[in-house]
Amino acid sequence: MVNSVGSSGIFQPLEGDDPRAIAGYRLTAKLGAGGMGKVYLSYTPGGRPVAIKVIRPEFSEDAEFRRRFKQEVQSAQRVQGLFTAPVIDSDADGPSPWLATAYVPGPSLSAAVAEHGRLPVPTVLLLVAGIAEALQVIHGAGIVHRDLKPSNVLLAADGPRVIDFGIARAADATSLTSSGVTVGTPTFMAPEQAAGSTISPATDVFALGQVAAYAAIGTPAFGEGTSHGVLYRIVHEEPDLTGLPEELRELVGRCLAKDAADRPSVAEVIELCGAASGQTQLRRPEDWLPSAVAADITTRTAAPAPVQTPPPPLEAPTAGAPARPAQPPAPPAQPPAQPAPAVPPVPTQLNHPQTPPPGFGPAAYAPTVGATAQGTPAAAPAATGPTPTASAPTVATPAGPTATGPTAAYPAAAAPAPQPPKKKRKGLVTALVLVCLLAFAGAGGGVVYALMKDHTQTKQDQADGSTKAKNSGASATPSTDPTATPGGDGTSTPAAPVQDPTPVDFKNINLPDDYHLSMADESMKPTNSDNDTDVDFSYQDNSYSDDQVGTENGKLVLLNPGEQGSLDTCRNETRFTESILTKQLTKGAQICLTTDYGHVALITFKGFAPKSDPSSYMTVDVRVWRNAVQPKQD
Repeated sequence: MVNSVGSSGIFQPLEGDDPRAIAGYRLTAKLGAGGMGKVYLSYTPGGRPVAIKVIRPEFSEDAEFRRRFKQEVQSAQRVQGLFTAPVIDSDADGPSPWLATAYVPGPSLSAAVAEHGRLPVPTVLLLVAGIAEALQVIHGAGIVHRDLKPSNVLLAADGPRVIDFGIARAADATSLTSSGVTVGTPTFMAPEQAAGSTISPATDVFALGQVAAYAAIGTPAFGEGTSHGVLYRIVHEEPDLTGLPEELRELVGRCLAKDAADRPSVAEVIELCGAASGQTQLRRPEDWLPSAVAADITTRTAAPAPVQTPPPPLEAPTAGAPARPAQPPAPPAQPPAQPAPAVPPVPTQLNHPQTPPPGFGPAAYAPTVGATAQGTPAAAPAATGPTPTASAPTVATPAGPTATGPTAAYPAAAAPAPQPPKKKRKGLVTALVLVCLLAFAGAGGGVVYALMKDHTQTKQDQADGSTKAKNSGASATPSTDPTATPGGDGTSTPAAPVQDPTPVDFKNINLPDDYHLSMADESMKPTNSDNDTDVDFSYQDNSYSDDQVGTENGKLVLLNPGEQGSLDTCRNETRFTESILTKQLTKGAQICLTTDYGHVALITFKGFAPKSDPSSYMTVDVRVWRNAVQPKQD
């Protein structure tokens, strides 16, 4: 389970197909997605953040998976180690199986290495020792992790945390995997796992050696490429440990032994870490991580997670209280009259038989009526609002007076807030018409025109009453919006919103060394013309420096592992650069490109040319949204 994603996309807003609540847990943001499901941020009733993983539908439909999932979660709940994220709640029988673990505000090892490069030796030794200690507790509960990899190791301020232990076993031997789907990540599998042989705690030790090599070198020990190629090298070839520091060679080498019997136990791994550190006992200082990685932890605290709806008021208005007039939104500099809770309210009882509607808890948190989600007046009941604008109807009990206050029962469909009578308004219009007739007889058509124009403006004011209530401080002068469309009566109406352009996909483009792509080309073919000014995305296989991809007509952003590439993501990302080292790219890595001409592209890296190929090239998929942003002004 990936419960932390890149620094700019840690708390992703919920989308249309995302649930708003799971068994009483109100979801406030999406944290990421993995091979088995999506992960969301929520809170316990006491305000502690939790990460909730919802299993993918294709697994949920398999009865054998549900049975194994329930067994593995029950076993995982027994694991209570200092370097694990404990499982605190779950449901294997509901429409979508899910589990909740403690939220760890730290980047994954994969995200840290991709963002900041390989880690120093002291950090790697403390990292490996912490993971080994976590494996001791996991194996002690009778569980083999089976999917230990950099994205399943989170880096917290006080040490690593291992997540998703044992969950991969639930998918093993189900109808999905029996049809050819492999459980686990090929790049970090053990030889016996790749060959379909017996799995044991030594399998996790082999993966730990690969994780250590990845942290110290920055690349997988058995390379990248197709799954079959990686698995073949794991079973038959030796790892590529070029660049591995000398202090780590014995540790990594013993863990990566082909024969499981030749690998050290997790207790021996901890001893090897202590010997390599030159100390009799490992000490974990507060600054065990490099400063750049440690800085990422502060951006991953749960408090700033986006809340989908404002919290409900602390108490309901008293019955019979006069309606309060709508107020314009307070300027940002002024604090709100009623501060919102720091943590979104959640139900006091979990696993409720009925999932609450999106953004709501149980009855104790029921919203008042007369205010929309933004606090503006509404004629019908709205979701929630920080300040009620009208008195809320209450329900009278059969034997007593009307109930009021925060514990009052609310009707299923409350009556609309009282509206001001319109009888006087209609009388005023009638009188205005009579005046117009008299004026026509006494003063001519010019006066009538002026009065009828006023009458038309009165009707327009009545139709736009709600807009004026929202913008009571706005000027009454006509709009000068350049996007407005003039009407037949001299007024203006806003233009229709611009629709997002339809994306165009180009698959398996082989981009050779010193060639480039232009996002405006219909065919999207690589070119190396020196006269081509549209060098939007290029590949350089340098013999004198590190290989890189770059652009001469825009900005690039390398998305973090787990960050979902989309048009909105590329529009909102601001970690701009003009070049990216290819050693930072792993298979499936995505790059956002925004050109100076207003095109946006999502480039997915698929791999490099095989060593047997005489040509040097990289393979990419490209999705282009043409004219998706404002072109750069000269």
